Amino acid sequence: MKINWQEFIGQTVNITMNENYGMQMDPRTETPVYEIVFKSGKLINAYDEGLLLETTREKQQIKIFVPFSSVKCIEFFNF
Repeated sequence: MKINWQEFIGQTVNITMNENYGMQMDPRTETPVYEIVFKSGKLINAYDEGLLLETTREKQQIKIFVPFSSVKCIEFFNF
């Protein structure tokens, strides 16, 4: 399915990443723990390979590129 991302530019999005995107080791058992990782921010651009978000962390504006291959689910806010 092809989506026209231009109509969502400027909207706040919450992206759920694929489960195995954020693997860490459990220090107590030394086994891998798979986290569900979230990325949130304002959608500022879309490319063939993924989405560019802008958000504030520690009082600084940062940009986050999220490849489509890492996306499990996208929620739109302010639409």
